Amino acid sequence: MSTLLRDIFLTAETSPHALRVGSIDEPLSITWREVHTQACGMSNVLSSMDIGRNDTVAVLAAEASDVAPLAQALWIRGAALTMLQQPTPRNDLAVWTADTVQACRMLNAPLVVLGDPFEVAAEALTAEGLRVCTVNSLRGAGPIALVETDDDDIAMRQLTSGSTGVPKAVEISHGNLAANVEASCRAVEINIDTVMASWLPLCHDMGMVGFICLPMKTGNEVIVIRTDAFLRRPIVWAEMLSKFRAEVTAGPNFAYSVLARVLEKADPDSIDLSSLRVAVNGAEPIDHRDLEYLTSVGSRFGMGAGVATPFFGLAEATLTVSAGDLRAPAVVDYVSRRSLAENHRAEPIDPDSEDAQPVVCLGLPIPDMQVRIARNGQVLHEARQVGAIELCSPSIGRQYVTVDGTVPVLDDTGWFDTGDLGYLDELGRIHVCGRLKDVIVLAGRNLHPHDIERAAASVEGVRKGCVVALRLDTEREGFAVLAEVYERFNESERAGIRRAVAARVSSHVGHPPREVRLLQPGSLPKTTSGKLRRNSARALL
Repeated sequence: MSTLLRDIFLTAETSPHALRVGSIDEPLSITWREVHTQACGMSNVLSSMDIGRNDTVAVLAAEASDVAPLAQALWIRGAALTMLQQPTPRNDLAVWTADTVQACRMLNAPLVVLGDPFEVAAEALTAEGLRVCTVNSLRGAGPIALVETDDDDIAMRQLTSGSTGVPKAVEISHGNLAANVEASCRAVEINIDTVMASWLPLCHDMGMVGFICLPMKTGNEVIVIRTDAFLRRPIVWAEMLSKFRAEVTAGPNFAYSVLARVLEKADPDSIDLSSLRVAVNGAEPIDHRDLEYLTSVGSRFGMGAGVATPFFGLAEATLTVSAGDLRAPAVVDYVSRRSLAENHRAEPIDPDSEDAQPVVCLGLPIPDMQVRIARNGQVLHEARQVGAIELCSPSIGRQYVTVDGTVPVLDDTGWFDTGDLGYLDELGRIHVCGRLKDVIVLAGRNLHPHDIERAAASVEGVRKGCVVALRLDTEREGFAVLAEVYERFNESERAGIRRAVAARVSSHVGHPPREVRLLQPGSLPKTTSGKLRRNSARALL
């Protein structure tokens, strides 16, 4: 039996704690023993459907009470789980269906399982020739239908961020998952008595691994509400943390900006965040101003100064790569923008200098995670040299599944090139500057889209977190800025915003955009967790 399953079985026998789901007013509590009992029954039904070792079952469900026992049941059967990308109100359903079918066929999935509220997709997916059933149809009683597994068996085939159109899934083994959960618990000081809470979508690795797999293995209490509850009413996040005295939560940077805004209008007597110890900030570039804003507003509700904690994570690493200091405010490294662009070096500089570029420190690697920086095939041993961030760890999957077959994740020496550009400081802490594929090269200088986007977003009228900078693939060098603005502006005001964006960006990075295009709210494509899809946004040009 794999280490993962052995730990999950032990948790089911010994943990008194539960998974809580539904509304925060009247949550449904399911103990880890009950989750395991449900999983055993599901494993019986899956066995009758000939689901077994090495199969991949695709799952589209939003309720943790559906996903937790189903995931465990699949691992009992030696099968792998793939959480499908959930459709959002912005999605064209025909396009989403086509992308979903393509992903399922790529994975050669013999079964697609639908849970609330996605059962309505059954007809469309069945019409494409997929075998479909509901979570409820798998619920049954009976003894466990256990298949022998080891640490090399695949637990999850995770669709990587933005995997639509041309899907790709990274294979995460039982051993990878167990290793990353164990290292993450050590880094965040999570034990059986820790209370965690989340609204994150379960199709995202932060939601699935961090708030389903981790507590299922560790046996601690976790409260998981649906993502749409947060999107409809963001203050519910704070109410959940307060009511259940949660110690650990997580979200992307934009969500903390939203949380700070709603807290600013809330009554401090109605919400108590003093129990919150770690608020993981990851999954997208982190703006230090949002960290400071949340810390300032959160202090009125008892939140400590060191709670907002930057993390670095990747689907290929199962989830966590590094974690910031849990007991101190986030560290911001101010470096020379010119040195970054021209010399590929993060040279420290006075924060008040016009040349200063803030880079949020993402902390030290978690246990058993080796990190190095490389450029042009050469490992850079000196601190603050900017290059590709490479990783070596038992948490990292071995290969991708693509439409053209499998592709190795690791090179011949066992290292994984993340595709992220960054550097290590003198203490070995990770700093990310951007994605290599997104770098905009102008006049021999490397410009990072996040720097351009941050400058454009500071213009009044531009919606926070709704800006994309894209390299223009034309004969002339250049880049475009796509920004959502509020609908209240007339054409004259919009023209003024365009000029302001161009001026602000030019002042910030030393080059003006070739084009500034203003869009209606909701135009830029995003993932279910709110992360911008930069490549998909190119279609708007």
